[in-house]
Amino acid sequence: MPQLDPTVWPTQLFWLTLTFVALYLIVWRVALPRISEVLEARQRKLDDDLKKATALKEEAEAILAEYEKMRADAQASAHQELQATHDALKEEAERETEALAAKLSAQTEEAEARIAAAKSAALASLEGTVSEVVVAATEKLIGVKAGGQEVARVVGDVMGSQVKGEGR
Repeated sequence: MPQLDPTVWPTQLFWLTLTFVALYLIVWRVALPRISEVLEARQRKLDDDLKKATALKEEAEAILAEYEKMRADAQASAHQELQATHDALKEEAERETEALAAKLSAQTEEAEARIAAAKSAALASLEGTVSEVVVAATEKLIGVKAGGQEVARVVGDVMGSQVKGEGR
């Protein structure tokens, strides 16, 4: 093989050096500046993107803080509205309860008056009936016809004391 022959090595070394220097100069003058420009542009783009991301993050945090504030305000407002409605409903319920209590009280008094009137009427009619029964019983038991006025007076006294005794 010719490349292993030591007599051709000096020419191979010459061409190797010449080719290496030529390639080195081409890479140094042409390729490296372009690579540097691409790397610098990439770094600038990354820096710009990071700045934009930071700005967007700050903006998002500001919007989030504003949202939280608005939500807290809305929640407080809703709570106040709920409390006001609750108070209004409570007052209305109290008014209706008082009105119902007054109506029931009036109805109770009216019913008690009707009961008292019915009781008086029943006692009055009962007094006449009792007088008749006493007259009939006296006549049957002892054979004497009792005076209607005297029996009515005695029955009235007895029933009057009965009614007074029940009223205690």
